[in-house]
Amino acid sequence: MKSVVVTGASTGIGYACVETLTASGFHVFGGVRRREDADRLAQAFGDRFTPLIFDVTDEAAVAKAADQTREALAGETLGGLVNNAGVAVAGPLLHLPVAEFRRQIEINLIGVMVVTQAFAPLAGARPDAKGPPGRIVNISSVGGRNAMPFLGPYNASKFGLEGFSESLRRELLIFGVDVVVVAPGAVATPIWDKAEQVDVTPYQATAFAPALGRIRDYMVSAGAKGLKPAVIGRTVLEALTAAKPRVRYTVAPDPFQVLLTQILPKRTLDRAVGRRLGLTPQARGAG
Repeated sequence: MKSVVVTGASTGIGYACVETLTASGFHVFGGVRRREDADRLAQAFGDRFTPLIFDVTDEAAVAKAADQTREALAGETLGGLVNNAGVAVAGPLLHLPVAEFRRQIEINLIGVMVVTQAFAPLAGARPDAKGPPGRIVNISSVGGRNAMPFLGPYNASKFGLEGFSESLRRELLIFGVDVVVVAPGAVATPIWDKAEQVDVTPYQATAFAPALGRIRDYMVSAGAKGLKPAVIGRTVLEALTAAKPRVRYTVAPDPFQVLLTQILPKRTLDRAVGRRLGLTPQARGAG
């Protein structure tokens, strides 16, 4: 039975990955931060699931989880690593506390590096590896190529993850370990549910206050109409098992809208977004 490590397994996309992979015959080592989540998932998925308790920013805890996984594998190669854990920090970049920006990068980008360094050798990224090499799947976002106002911290982390993934894929050619990016659009998960709870009061005295309210409403609406996490779970399964996987899978509720953001000139997109959110000088004057 092939084994896969999935971080951020407690809810949303991570949980859907565990559900899909265990149903497809994989054994999943699921990374969670709390004992109660570990117990809940272990009860739900039985002997096809092993909980690993760690925060992706805690190098010692990640290393301990990797050691636990190595012992359980008993010499077998890890079939895959799914870097899914992440958060979304929002706010205008001119006013956002630097500590919040740093927290975003620490979890979504540096955390991926910490986990990858610990688990990639188990997937065959080492000179003495035996058995077929595994794959690394990094969960990015459509926001890893197209950035929205007030999501700068999140977009920066995902743009960074895209570059990290491309470099890693080319470095790991030497071991035969492939790296695949899965880039979801809006997905009906807790990360979107929390949009309504985002506190914009610290920015009420800034020029961005009206636009912040509009984009929060947009995020809540997008989350309600988002894809089911199971769709992403099935895409991750394909990325791990396809004979010739793509280097990047984009999975969005409206693929045409994603295509437009890729082919339209950036200045055209700037004007469209600015008008919609009231960020253009004309819109400010009219207010």
